Amino acid sequence: MLTDPIADYLTRIRNGLTAGLMTIEVPSSRLKLEISRILVEQGYIVGFEREPAEVGEKITVQLKYTDDRRPVITGIERVSRPGRRRYVDRGSVPRVQGGTGTAIVTTSKGVMTGHEAKKEGIGGEVLAYVW
Repeated sequence: MLTDPIADYLTRIRNGLTAGLMTIEVPSSRLKLEISRILVEQGYIVGFEREPAEVGEKITVQLKYTDDRRPVITGIERVSRPGRRRYVDRGSVPRVQGGTGTAIVTTSKGVMTGHEAKKEGIGGEVLAYVW
């Protein structure tokens, strides 16, 4: 039994990039679909598809590499964990790597990047950092 499916999702992406895989598969959930959508919008992955699996559904994520086969994602880190949630208010939404990275934040208006949350003037739970 997984106690932190989001950490498992991020670890599968990290391991897939380290192994040089083109695609990875993870069990589907609405939160993982929203995180995948943000990763596509920010240019960190090529795309994703929701497909039926033996039990439930799965998400197939197409990983992105540079022309010389280096991963586009150089770092991906889980911030808020089940044992230690991390919430921020609208004034303290974090910047990742001096603004070159992305903070993924779940807010009352849905899952969005830290930049969008700051622009909307809302805070929430910081799920992960990607750079």
